[in-house]
Amino acid sequence: MEKIKPPRISDRATDYAKKVVSGKILAGQHIRAACKRHIDDIKTGAARGLKWDKALAARAIGYFENVLCLNGGEYEGLPFILLDWQAFIVGSLFGWIGDDGYRRFRVAYVETAKGSGKSPLAAGVGLYGMTSDGESRAEVYAAATKKDQAQILFRDAVAMVDQSPHLNRRIERSGSKGKEWNLAHQASASFFRPISSDEGQSGPRPHIALLDEIHEHRNAHAVEMMRAGTKSRRQALIFMITNSGTDKRTVCWDYHDYGAKVSAGQLKDDSFFAYICSIDEGDNPFKDEKCWYKANPSLKDGIPGLKYLREQVTQARGMPSKESLVRRLNFCEWTEAISPWISSESWFICEQNPLIPLEQFYGRSGVAGLDLSSTTDLTALVVALDPTEDDPVTRIIPYFWLPGDGLHDKADKDRVPYLAWRDAGHLEALPGKAIDKLAVLNRISLLTAMFNLREIACDRWRLEDFQQMVDREGVALPPLTPFGQGFKDMAPAIDEFESMLLDQRLMHNGNPVMTWNAANAVLMTDPAGNRKLAKERATGRIDGMVAAVMAIGCAMRGLAVKPPSVYETRGIRML
Repeated sequence: MEKIKPPRISDRATDYAKKVVSGKILAGQHIRAACKRHIDDIKTGAARGLKWDKALAARAIGYFENVLCLNGGEYEGLPFILLDWQAFIVGSLFGWIGDDGYRRFRVAYVETAKGSGKSPLAAGVGLYGMTSDGESRAEVYAAATKKDQAQILFRDAVAMVDQSPHLNRRIERSGSKGKEWNLAHQASASFFRPISSDEGQSGPRPHIALLDEIHEHRNAHAVEMMRAGTKSRRQALIFMITNSGTDKRTVCWDYHDYGAKVSAGQLKDDSFFAYICSIDEGDNPFKDEKCWYKANPSLKDGIPGLKYLREQVTQARGMPSKESLVRRLNFCEWTEAISPWISSESWFICEQNPLIPLEQFYGRSGVAGLDLSSTTDLTALVVALDPTEDDPVTRIIPYFWLPGDGLHDKADKDRVPYLAWRDAGHLEALPGKAIDKLAVLNRISLLTAMFNLREIACDRWRLEDFQQMVDREGVALPPLTPFGQGFKDMAPAIDEFESMLLDQRLMHNGNPVMTWNAANAVLMTDPAGNRKLAKERATGRIDGMVAAVMAIGCAMRGLAVKPPSVYETRGIRML
């Protein structure tokens, strides 16, 4: 009698991984690394007690496609057919097990562009954990820092229950229509509910914890609250989803960075899963649509759609203030500020190229701006050299100082390469734990003579103490001019700096510390439309930009050589 072969079990997770690694599916470096890790672990994971069970993976994927239905707009009531990247995530989370027979991955971090379908995916993971994961009295939470945020993901889960004939009659809802606060699966005595950080003091013990928009979490409290409760669970899962963020000093960046290193094999953690979308170094989403697919894994299936992304890019090109938002939300770029003042194109087009030897500017007249730190922060002096007949642009040349002690720790905290910048001569690390103001003073004295500076603009807050040091040491400096940090003094200086940059009447020397400061710079606007730099809103140091704006403001009060009219340099523009 002929032997009947068992039906073939599909392995969609591995199929996806192979297509990414082979280049058949376009993906960024972190996804390529995650897929290679998956394939390598199938080959070598057994030595570490890992087993790839494609039947378990297929079971979880089948739950989505046979039990769950989507909701909203054109997808209302349709079966939740997983896209290939979603199948890779679901298959990986539920198909990998350890030698104890329990789930391998305990923490998962998923970062994609906006509109890719993360939230319904997370809601489906929660419902599977509540109803079909073999866990009695499972506690499933949609967790966030605020209750309203937690409700967003939870409402997706409620809508899925409403749409699913299989779940609708098996799951009880608590709360009125549209205001549900709990889903209960009586067969396993399990529940699914939203929870916020300030409600989590009673000690939740999650089997599945879903955390949405991690980039909006100001601290790690919500994550740690959930993780602390998983110690009593055999195969608990923390599932985090997010867009890319703006601040690299947050819990979101910590998990992004950790996940990237684990995927690449730089760190070993068999319990951590990461799916991190990104474009590659050198990709420019404003010039090349091909790289859009790397950040938008659903794009080849028409989500969110090329038309939508083209509209976003078009608007960002005409509105520099929107550029970072589009880069972050739509193309997974970690921007340094929520609404940066200066676009990257405007900044880099004004970088002198090729670099001009500094000696060429010796003896040229100008002014400077000084942003003097109190103790341990960055101190910046920016020289603004007057235009000349042979060089009709304003040249800004920045100088930076930091305390040398603990520079490595400060680099880790600020997440920038201070040591490399120091070694390359882009900033000076002074001996000690606090900024040596006398050393800064002596250096400024040399620069004053070198560049024939006639005035230095300073923040009023620290000016008196610095002036006393100048008098006490008998150092020859040009007048130290008070320059307010409010709208009155800053607004006209910012307007002029911006105009000079856009018209390319200002050039900088490409100092990477200054470029970092420029990327961080954000503005605050008063009701009258006046603007000033806002250190408190920036996600990184902006001291160099403060000094530069003060220098330009100082120069506005009377240049030794009047710059040529903008109409002489660019001609007449038709409006």
